[in-house]
Amino acid sequence: MLYYLFNYLNKNYDIPGAGVFQYITFRMAMAVITSLLITTVYGRRLIDYLRFKQVGETVRNLGLEGQMQKAGTPTMGGLIIILGILIPTLLFAKLGNIYVIMMIVTTVWLGGIGFLDDYIKVFKKNKEGLAGKFKIIGQVGLALFIGFTMYSNPDIVIRQEVKLQKLADVPVNYHMRGNIPVYTQDVRSTKTTMPFYKKNELDYGKVLKFLGPGYERYSLMVFMFVVIIIITFISNGANITDGIDGLATGTSAIIGITLAILAYVSGNTVIADYLNIMYIPNSGELVVFAGAFAGACVGFLWYNSYPAQVFMGDTGSLAIGGIIAVFAIMIRKELMVPLLCGIFVVENFSVIIQVSWFKYTRMRFGEGRRVFLMAPLHHHFQKRGFHEAKIVTRFWIIGILLAIVTFVTLKLR
Repeated sequence: MLYYLFNYLNKNYDIPGAGVFQYITFRMAMAVITSLLITTVYGRRLIDYLRFKQVGETVRNLGLEGQMQKAGTPTMGGLIIILGILIPTLLFAKLGNIYVIMMIVTTVWLGGIGFLDDYIKVFKKNKEGLAGKFKIIGQVGLALFIGFTMYSNPDIVIRQEVKLQKLADVPVNYHMRGNIPVYTQDVRSTKTTMPFYKKNELDYGKVLKFLGPGYERYSLMVFMFVVIIIITFISNGANITDGIDGLATGTSAIIGITLAILAYVSGNTVIADYLNIMYIPNSGELVVFAGAFAGACVGFLWYNSYPAQVFMGDTGSLAIGGIIAVFAIMIRKELMVPLLCGIFVVENFSVIIQVSWFKYTRMRFGEGRRVFLMAPLHHHFQKRGFHEAKIVTRFWIIGILLAIVTFVTLKLR
């Protein structure tokens, strides 16, 4: 909103300093600062309110050190994160931008599902919360909305090089690469970034090329399948990772900063051309949202670090996982998510492996056996005697390394 206000003042009244809102980097910085202020200053008030309302965490005794001391710690703190994301975004982003609109929808959508789950647990005294199938339905519903919008919206395009002799009568953009003019055109496409691949790009429309003529008609199905898998897997991965103080929050902050940089380079035509990566018009506006997201995670970490004064609950964990997944899809970096979000992926797979092996051995030998001392993986290390603060710190270090490797993959082809 402030972007439009200061843009109006700058055009009509030439107020000194009003034009600074034209710069994405300035608005991103303001989003970060505002988000930090909201989550740290007003977060304290929300925590006190949650404690007054006795919105406390119910803890099951799993035999973990220091676990039972966490009983009664305020939960549903994800509301702090959501407010820390939405308010700066509404203030500093271009609200007419389709990418920003989809991120706002994602935040409210998954935040709402998580809030309903926490509400059932806390106020209805149902430890199971919202049934898992309804969570999946909500996640798949969001994935269908995101996938179809990405596929069909005319404002969502990529800029690719074209051969002028084939488009002599079509207006095209061009820029100079040295002394050579490079002609480009904005087109709707199913292309995405493919790490470790020579051209660094993959077209979903050509995945089923082996089917022969007419394979293009299935490109939407392939794209939808990938979007559904990424959103559900990463959203649930963040939810599973949120098991010890500060782990999911700090990991998400690292990922958010990484995505902000990727959005900036993908939305800047000069940098994208220099790095020879896909340029996505108008996606640079996502940097403002990413700034708010990273600021909200860091601000929440102020109260969520060990020993935690508040837990985010499913209100926060489902939302931040979904935000990361959708953000990556919109900047066409979703195939880099398994690397960038390696912590979430490994945590998720540790549960899948543990449950699958237990069921298989129980059916085969009559007694269930385990791969890990306890799943998710962070509980396995707790069982081995590691303090949770040490586990969190080491996972953060791994997350930073994964972020660095993600950047490197842009040039490894």
